[in-house]
Amino acid sequence: MVIPGPLSSAVIIAVGSELLTPDHIDTNSLFLTRELNQLGIIVRYKTVVRDDSNDLVLALQIAMQQTGLVIVTGGLGATSDDITRPALASAFGLSLHENASVASVIQERFNIRGIEMPEINLRQALIPEGADVLFNSCGTAPGFSIEKNKVLCVALPGPPRELRPMFQKFSKNHLVSRSGERRTFRRVIVVAGRSESDVETAVQSIYVRWLDSSQPVFTSVLASSGKVELHLSTIGANAKESEQVLTTAVAAIAEVLGESLVSTDGSPIEVVVGRLLKDRGVYLAVAESCTGGLTSSRLTDVAGSSGYLHSGWVVYSDEAKVKTLGIDYQLIKAHGAVSKEVAEAMAMSARELADVQYALGITGIAGPAGGSAEKPVGTVWIALVGPHSLRRTRLLRLSGERADIKYQASQAALDLLRRVLLQCA
Repeated sequence: MVIPGPLSSAVIIAVGSELLTPDHIDTNSLFLTRELNQLGIIVRYKTVVRDDSNDLVLALQIAMQQTGLVIVTGGLGATSDDITRPALASAFGLSLHENASVASVIQERFNIRGIEMPEINLRQALIPEGADVLFNSCGTAPGFSIEKNKVLCVALPGPPRELRPMFQKFSKNHLVSRSGERRTFRRVIVVAGRSESDVETAVQSIYVRWLDSSQPVFTSVLASSGKVELHLSTIGANAKESEQVLTTAVAAIAEVLGESLVSTDGSPIEVVVGRLLKDRGVYLAVAESCTGGLTSSRLTDVAGSSGYLHSGWVVYSDEAKVKTLGIDYQLIKAHGAVSKEVAEAMAMSARELADVQYALGITGIAGPAGGSAEKPVGTVWIALVGPHSLRRTRLLRLSGERADIKYQASQAALDLLRRVLLQCA
């Protein structure tokens, strides 16, 4: 049986040479981190180890010096490259023994399927001395847990469909009682129109003070293409008090960010824009060139978007702009397809054709070719037109790969619309 004792942090070790290639991603650690965080157990770090017993033993020895809970995933199969069982036994100084109950369960699974069991499958019945077996309801490879020298180690199979129910059962029976009443509470703040460094400069003096509070709030600033996120977390035993701590923290940051603040609940900008359009009872049309329909696609990813998105056009070529939207070819010839004038014309035509209140026009050079000294790759013009002769344009100079430029342009277009709608409250 697992020996009772408090747990506050963990290390996750994923085993498998395939996870060190570009073809496979370790998704188990994401699931485990979420489950552990809900128990107030912080993951100190995650690591991936190839199918090498020496490497795994070393990783285990390092982890055992730094935390009281080590979770190992994968490497519990029946083949020669499944090295988790012997490595764990070696790291804990234990011997391996065939577990009769496990062997019987494995044999029975093959019997039910009417298949003769290969002898190598009995390797899965080798369990370190004194370990508690975690039976596998979805496969043949059992897991197990070992507690020695104030370290609890849990070995789980690699396939997610086997790992998840096994861990949830183990967590319910053993980890919940050992993590106490403390839980992790989180908020995600989404920011648009500002760089990571700009956001950091604006909020750092606020969040550093929280680290010395009676209930600290931890903040991470994460940047991705076209947006910045602030992840706030705190650990506490009282849910109401913990949520209030985060609410106070979010309010302090929101005051500094102003209109750059997209959401305080993690909602992406396409969701927020949809809410604003719906609340105001207005419709949008979108005419896109360089973004190839990405803006409309993001909006329609949200259920119920038919209540505010009316129409969308992808007019990639000059011919399409002329024939589909009725853009004057002389306008394109005079200013170029990537210009303020053409972006405005696209938006105005889309608004008129759809007979809606708002319309966006997006045109640019996504690359990698097509740029010039005057209009390099990453040059994008965005236009927004609306009621009462509303007309807004933005010139962007974006960097990155083609997909990055398309996403950033889409993000900037949605942000321009969001800010205008907020002013029209």
